Amino acid sequence: MTDAPSYGFDTLQIHAGSRPDPATGARQTPIYQTTAYVFRDADHAAALFNLQEVGYIYSRLTNPTVAVLQERIATLEGGVGAVCCSSGHAAQIMALFPLMAPGRNIVASTRLYGGTVTQFSQTIKRFGWSATFVDFDDLDAVKAAINDDTRAIFCESIANPGGYITDLDAISAISDAAGLPLIVDNTSATPYLCRPIEHGATLVVHSTTKYLTGNGTVTGGAIVDSGRFDWSASDKFPSLSAPEPAYHGLKFHETFGPLAFTFHGIAIGLRDLGMTMNPQAAHYTLMGIETLSLRMQRHVENAVTVASWLETHSAVDYVTYAGLPSSPYNHRVASICPKGAGGLFTVALKGGYNACVKFVDSLELFSHVANLGDTRSLVIHSASTTHRQLSEAQQVAAGAGPNVVRISIGIEDANDLIADLDQALNKASA
Repeated sequence: MTDAPSYGFDTLQIHAGSRPDPATGARQTPIYQTTAYVFRDADHAAALFNLQEVGYIYSRLTNPTVAVLQERIATLEGGVGAVCCSSGHAAQIMALFPLMAPGRNIVASTRLYGGTVTQFSQTIKRFGWSATFVDFDDLDAVKAAINDDTRAIFCESIANPGGYITDLDAISAISDAAGLPLIVDNTSATPYLCRPIEHGATLVVHSTTKYLTGNGTVTGGAIVDSGRFDWSASDKFPSLSAPEPAYHGLKFHETFGPLAFTFHGIAIGLRDLGMTMNPQAAHYTLMGIETLSLRMQRHVENAVTVASWLETHSAVDYVTYAGLPSSPYNHRVASICPKGAGGLFTVALKGGYNACVKFVDSLELFSHVANLGDTRSLVIHSASTTHRQLSEAQQVAAGAGPNVVRISIGIEDANDLIADLDQALNKASA
């Protein structure tokens, strides 16, 4: 597709990055289940390893099936390139890897998926990195948290689990003023509902496991490069601006320009961290993305219907869905997520922790799983599962307090979902 920017989203989600297989004419992208690729000759091999030519070397680095997925996600997000990897958590580490060094830190939102909070507050310490968590609604606090060792700002477009919408324009203005990249996790929104690069994001990360694949079959992650950040504007990012010893002094930003981060992610990140996406996972995700817009429309439609009903139930204390007029984040929908506030939100029950546990156990149509973004409606009590490792204060700050249940609305009949929720709420409050 030579004129991809001229096509609409529904067309791009099917065609971007995909071409008929030149050997067989196969219309669907084949699963290239191979470890390695034959070089034309010794000069060809040397050119590939020197990054003088683009091509396939070894499937830890590049694979034709994965390459199609990378181009499709980058196109849908409005980026110049993307790197796919084994999971959303892998994508976060790979996004930070070229930016960080021992003693460096990131400024992160308090409203993040519990596993991300744990990764940033505990695991990255083993690399000598650290994170400062701030309420991103408090812009002065975000500014105050930045210091000389800060190397990135991190948030979610639609926060998991609460469905809170981040003011990306305001946050990107802060990151721009500080000369720092803004990394936005767009998993809950997908590029159909939100395109963070249009709001100033430098990098966009995804757990492709969720809405992009949409069928709960495979794990995966992606990092999308906006191509807009000047990595050579300061000495803060030597991995991208300074000579790279492993490539005979090559400077990634000087050599690859807007694609510097993407090439580094493959040539260094995948080469040395090995967080590779397998081609079968890429194939499943490509098939899922073909119906992304249709699914997201139904997710949003159902979420509005179900959340509106839940808000009126006597057993419910409050609902956090930003698509409701009662939400303090409702005013951000039109500017940040103009096609809807997604299909993820939380419900606080008046009966507290015990009522939440009984509610989850009483549901029949909803699946009790540690996942979201499936065609099926899913539920989980975050405080006892995904956010269990956090303190109660951290759980509350993340929107996952003991009295809260996270709901991921699927694409089933909304009346059936409401009936199931009603019977479970009645049992939980009995």
